[in-house]
Amino acid sequence: MFKNARWLVAAAITLAVTATGVATQGDAARAESNGGVRVMPLGDSITEGTQVPGGYRTGLWQRLASGGYRVDLVGSQFNGPSSLGDHDHEGHPGWRIDQIDANITGWLQTTSPRTVLLHIGTNDVLQNYNLSGAPGRLSSLLDRITALAPAADVFVATIIPLSNSSQENAARTFNAAIPGIVQAKANAGKHVHLVDMHSALTTGDLIDGIHPTATGYDKMAATWYTALRAVPGSIGSVGTEPSAYALVSSASGRCLDMPGSNTTNGVQPIIWDCTFRPNQRWAVSGQTIQSLGKCLDSPTGAAAGAKAQIWDCTGAANQRWNFNTNGTISNAASGLCLDVSGNATANGTPVLLWTCNAAANQRWTRVA
Repeated sequence: MFKNARWLVAAAITLAVTATGVATQGDAARAESNGGVRVMPLGDSITEGTQVPGGYRTGLWQRLASGGYRVDLVGSQFNGPSSLGDHDHEGHPGWRIDQIDANITGWLQTTSPRTVLLHIGTNDVLQNYNLSGAPGRLSSLLDRITALAPAADVFVATIIPLSNSSQENAARTFNAAIPGIVQAKANAGKHVHLVDMHSALTTGDLIDGIHPTATGYDKMAATWYTALRAVPGSIGSVGTEPSAYALVSSASGRCLDMPGSNTTNGVQPIIWDCTFRPNQRWAVSGQTIQSLGKCLDSPTGAAAGAKAQIWDCTGAANQRWNFNTNGTISNAASGLCLDVSGNATANGTPVLLWTCNAAANQRWTRVA
């Protein structure tokens, strides 16, 4: 009886939504953005910040800001204290791996993160939900994330300790499978990285046997920060803005490329395997996008299907572009979006202009 009651209390705590803190949950229209590298905190109540509003996100944000990194936290959820400079996240109290997997497509399409911080699996343990299948569910979730956002770096954390001994044993069994899963993805060329979060905390860092204390959350923040700094580009460069970016297509993971470094007026850009050489580096100045001294240009009077092109910089409206929150890049004059022709993913596919629809072949990630 005691064991069952304890499980019900734990589940109730896990399912609770934090109601304190300065900011509260809102829709995507309320999202904050500073134009920095988009980072998605993804997971359950431990990402949301149950018991301590903002959770690890507060300490992580403060470390990033103090370190000179410009990062835009993204997600459909919104909460945390005023000491947290960006309240967007994708933490869902009570959710298991399969529930995150069922919703990840829409979230990634909406926010186009450059980096994902994943801590998930605690509720699979607490709910004793097909635990033998949990590693397989995690693997499938990672496959979906890396397929939808092939250029993103995905940091996969082992889940933090639990005070209940049987649950902690289950957590350790689940955690033991994670390094092999991550390594297999990395061996396949995916940008997936292991973060040992379990060893960063002890049960003494838990406020209710499940969620961290303020000190415990800060230990998580420090661990995330160290992991992010170890992977170049995952949080951009120290300073206000990188001098230039690669523009990576969400559909293919390939980069916007000036073929053969040809700067002749009228040359049409293509997608190509990312090399990050100068012909794939695009400087964003105001609303212009420049490479090798030439500007990305929409032909005068362009209609859907017109080619994007390189041209001498004039500053006219047809050379001004908007970086939209859904990952698309639209032209100020024509209103059309940069589009990889035919939704193709092969090297050499031309980039043209098309009616904006936010499909994967119209979404781009800026990579420092």
